[in-house]
Amino acid sequence: MIGVLAFVLAGGRGERLYPLTRDRAKPAVPFAGLYRIIDFTLTNCLHSGLRRIFVLTQYKSLSLERHIHQGWAIFSPAVGEFITTVPPQQRIADHWYLGTADAIYQNWYSVERFAAEHGTPEAILILAGDHVYKMDYRVMLEFHREEKADLTVATFAVPRAEAAGQLGVLVVDGERRVLRFQEKPTDPAPPPHDPGVCLASMGIYVFQPDVLARRLEEDAADPSSSHDFGKDVINRMVGEDRVFAFPFELGNKNPLPYWRDVGTVDAYWDAHMDLVAVTPQFDLYDRRWPIHTHHEPWPPAKTVHEEPGRTGSAVSSLLSPGCIVSGAHVLRSILSPGVRVNSFATVEDSVLLAGVDVGRGARIRRAIVDKGVRIPPGEIIGYNSDQDRSRFTVTERGIVAIPKEARF
Repeated sequence: MIGVLAFVLAGGRGERLYPLTRDRAKPAVPFAGLYRIIDFTLTNCLHSGLRRIFVLTQYKSLSLERHIHQGWAIFSPAVGEFITTVPPQQRIADHWYLGTADAIYQNWYSVERFAAEHGTPEAILILAGDHVYKMDYRVMLEFHREEKADLTVATFAVPRAEAAGQLGVLVVDGERRVLRFQEKPTDPAPPPHDPGVCLASMGIYVFQPDVLARRLEEDAADPSSSHDFGKDVINRMVGEDRVFAFPFELGNKNPLPYWRDVGTVDAYWDAHMDLVAVTPQFDLYDRRWPIHTHHEPWPPAKTVHEEPGRTGSAVSSLLSPGCIVSGAHVLRSILSPGVRVNSFATVEDSVLLAGVDVGRGARIRRAIVDKGVRIPPGEIIGYNSDQDRSRFTVTERGIVAIPKEARF
């Protein structure tokens, strides 16, 4: 994959994931205790042999850039490998990124510099940094070459009712050539072989470099464009260029095809509750495809005290290094590094980010608690929706999201 240049779009605000994105970009949001969301895309690059990567940042990017510097400085510049974070340069115009296509257009200088040093890339792979999945991109790149495509879009088969109004959908023929792109349609069109599903765009694109350069120039010159790949660039290319849809399942490396946009509080909570199931849909334990991240030197997790009414226990839960469950009960929950749950407290169906301290006798249910929050002794969260809404963000499904520096 030496001739492939990868761009990871990692500048999203993630407004629907507030308050977890109040102080960080969506790709930097912690996930599954040990990881950040962007780790899954970068891990896919690593296992796919892609080691020339630009990560485009923008919104509150400090923690994201720190994480990549600390955890992903594993490539060798001596042989042309790199992972480089690139904030908005404003080389072309005095504005920030206007859309996904504009983000690449504003950084075309990086492609030109790469070509001058290493030769014109054979393909440009564009990825989203805020989805959870496992994929071998080499299979998609080979499909792109075999079809002599100008653009290949990865697609995920989704029930039509689930995609309606939520996802961009591709309409294809029997040869997987794209006939039309639908932007979040209310009645998504099915593929020829399965009327119950539609082909949702995963935001994963392989472009021929010369075609991409021409199409970005056209898009930048169009004042009516929203400068988005799906809505604008792909629609222009369909019918004029060779645009194909790549079925995600051909490159999937999870036991079953799994792709999640954890872009809302409910979706984020659902994905975590899957991880504590007896047989999760997403497998974190496959040593053939380990998820890489930055690990701080925490000590092992532990549970302490064993006496009536005060036994430290964790059932159907993930405990990260540095956690202490001290005479408390944890059920179906994810505890990130350095979490402490004190005596007589209970934590159920919840996600606690790093450094959270749960006071003695507190009760927490169906909650997401951000980094470093101190839950006072005896506090009750997740049992009275009216009380919770007066203090915190509560979703329509009743998930309580508690921000950093929350007041009790």
